[in-house]
Amino acid sequence: MKRNPMLEKEAAQVEEGSTEFNNGIQWKRGRLIGKGSFGSVFLACLKPHFTKYSIFPPVMAVKSAEISVSETLQKEKQNYDNLKGCNSLIQCFGEEITTDHNGRMIYNLLLEVATGGTLAHHIKNTGGKGLEENVVRNYTKSIIKGLIHIHRSQYVHCDLKPANILLLPKNNTTKDRQFIAKIADLGLARRTSKTKASYCLGGTFSYMAPETLIDGVQESTSDIWALGCVVLEMLTGNRAWAATDKVGILQEMTENFLGMPKIPEGLSAEATGFLKNCLVRKPEFRFTAEMLINVPFVAAAEDQEQDFNTVKAPTFVTKWPRQFKRQRIIPIKAV
Repeated sequence: MKRNPMLEKEAAQVEEGSTEFNNGIQWKRGRLIGKGSFGSVFLACLKPHFTKYSIFPPVMAVKSAEISVSETLQKEKQNYDNLKGCNSLIQCFGEEITTDHNGRMIYNLLLEVATGGTLAHHIKNTGGKGLEENVVRNYTKSIIKGLIHIHRSQYVHCDLKPANILLLPKNNTTKDRQFIAKIADLGLARRTSKTKASYCLGGTFSYMAPETLIDGVQESTSDIWALGCVVLEMLTGNRAWAATDKVGILQEMTENFLGMPKIPEGLSAEATGFLKNCLVRKPEFRFTAEMLINVPFVAAAEDQEQDFNTVKAPTFVTKWPRQFKRQRIIPIKAV
C-alpha cells in the first residue's frame, strides 16, 4: 500500500501519553490535545501488530470520558452513525470501553484526526483581519455540503461555530498546507422533530438565531443563521456580535437594522449577498443549504475534497525520520 506522508507525520506525534485512561485493544493512547465539558481528546495510533488488518486509520483522535458522564459522547456516536457517508463531516471509526488505573470504565469515541486544528484557531491567528476571501469561499462550500447532508437526513447541528469546524490537509503531501473544512462535534445534533421547546437545547449564544434565543426553537434554518455568523467571522476576523451573553446579543439585535449583524463595507458584492441570504431575522425567508450551494459566492469556490483516503492505513512505521518528529498538531481548545 502507498505510504502517506501526512499520516506518517501525524503518527510521529503519538508519543506515550497519560496512562490514566489506558489504551484500547488495537490502539495506543498518546498525548492530550484538547479538553472540554464532554471530556478529553487524545491523539492515538494503532499498535504495530494491528495495522495490516485493522479497519482503523493509523492515527485517530480519541474523545474520552468516564462512562457515568459519557451520555453526550454516546449520543454523538449515534449521530455519526446516522449521518455517515459525507466527506464534509469528520469521520467516526467506532467506540470502545477501556478502564483507568482505578478500574473505572472509560467511554472512548474514535474520530478522524485534524492536523490543522479548528477554524476558530485560524481566524484568531489573523489578528482581527479575517481570512482571504477565496479561502472563505472554499471553506464555506465544504461546510454547506455538510449541512445539506445533515438537513437531508432530518437533523439539525445545533452548535455550528468555528470551534466545531476542523481543518484537514487537502493533499497527500508534506509541502502543501492547504486545508479543507469539515463539520465536527455532533453531540448536540438532533432530529428536526425534537428541536422545539426549552431554552436549554445547547449551543453557543454568539451563533444562535433570533428564534433560538427568544423561543428556544432550533431548526435547519437556525443552522443557516449560524453559518452566516461563521462566514462573517471568517471574512472580518471578529464575531458577529460584540456581546457574548444572551441579553446583550438580543439588545444588539434590537438596535441593528432588520435585527441582523452589521455587514462591513469593503466586502465583495458576492460575499455581502451571501450573508444577507443567511442573516435574515425571519427564518422562513432564509436560504436553505441547497439554495446557498448555487449562489455566486459559493459556486465560484473549488471543490474541497481530500486527494487521499484517510481511512485506509499505510504500513506502520515504528521509527520515523527525524524531520517527521517536528510536525505539530494544533491543540483543540474548548470554546
